[in-house]
Amino acid sequence: QVQLVESGGGLVQAGGSLRLSCAPSRRTFSSLAMAWFRRAPGKEREFVSHITRNGGSTSYADSVKGRFTISGDIAKNTVYLQMNSLKPEDTAVYYCAAAQYYSDDYSARRVYQFWGQGTQVTVSS
Repeated sequence: QVQLVESGGGLVQAGGSLRLSCAPSRRTFSSLAMAWFRRAPGKEREFVSHITRNGGSTSYADSVKGRFTISGDIAKNTVYLQMNSLKPEDTAVYYCAAAQYYSDDYSARRVYQFWGQGTQVTVSS
């Protein structure tokens, strides 16, 4: 069973930056799209951003547009999330996800077959 492994979370002050990484535990694993979701305390898991394998398509939640950038390294099957201008409301556990089938809506949780364990991001005010 393939696992997705996230890294890069931590504690940062408001206005700061963090870069999250996600890679599969098996190098031969490939997907059509990868995404980041997050779950803040007391809230449902929500979509943050997605990228297709060839990088041709990306999307962002309105709350992170202009501040977060998703990118991918196809050779390493790795996806990154550069988070700038962080706000306290960005505090959450961030999850990486991978989809192996085409979808017309990569913001939906049901699209993704594989999930990471999550990495904590805490933004202090």
